[in-house]
Amino acid sequence: MNYKVIINMPISNHEIPELRELVGWGRRDKDFPTLFKRCNFWAGVRNENNKLIAFGYVAGTGLEHGYMEDIIVHPDYQKMGIGVELVRELLRESERYGLEIVTLTYDPKHKNFYETCGFTPCSGGLWKKQ
Repeated sequence: MNYKVIINMPISNHEIPELRELVGWGRRDKDFPTLFKRCNFWAGVRNENNKLIAFGYVAGTGLEHGYMEDIIVHPDYQKMGIGVELVRELLRESERYGLEIVTLTYDPKHKNFYETCGFTPCSGGLWKKQ
């Protein structure tokens, strides 16, 4: 089956927390709908039953730099190329949006995935509230 990535598709507030939970992440229910108001744009993929199976977004100031986050693919749909197409479409939208740099952080086990999508590994730092 061929799945289509849609930029800024309508998504109900409960859909992303449910998808996050399926991949073992915290639900973060309180993030929605605020996330949709604060990010630059998002993308999603639905299956033949209209169920959300993939999601990701780019946030930032809207100037030349954006930050990609929450690249999620439903476990039943992983390893099918959906995640790669999701990330690549978010990068294409970043170009249309006028962004010249997109950064993200990821678990080292996903290095090859993000390199396949066009990212160059680099060092960085992380601050997290204690």
